[in-house]
Amino acid sequence: QVQLVESGGGLVQAGGSLRLSCAASGRTFSTYRMGWFRQAPGKEREFVAAISWSGGNTYYADSVKGRFTISRDNAKNTVYLQMNSLKPEDTAVYYCACYISGTMYYTGSYDYWGQGTQVTVSS
Repeated sequence: QVQLVESGGGLVQAGGSLRLSCAASGRTFSTYRMGWFRQAPGKEREFVAAISWSGGNTYYADSVKGRFTISRDNAKNTVYLQMNSLKPEDTAVYYCACYISGTMYYTGSYDYWGQGTQVTVSS
């Protein structure tokens, strides 16, 4: 069992930055691949970024590539999402999740989810 708790969301102006954190419970955190998803009102949950268990491999949606950076600290059981050059279209609830195997882009691959944190980008 893994519990995930996101934090760091908030209101920011376009062009600004936020760093989201996702703290995980459980000793097996380092064995999980981690991902960030987001869901805007009236839209499906979409993949944002993922990171391998070691942190050596990262993957991004085209819409955030070059602006967002995913990282993890296995000693702290935490994964981060640094978001720079934010745009109004980045406004959404952001979720972290973890999985062992499967396709990183597919929500069904993920075993555990956090409760989400709201990010609002004003124009």
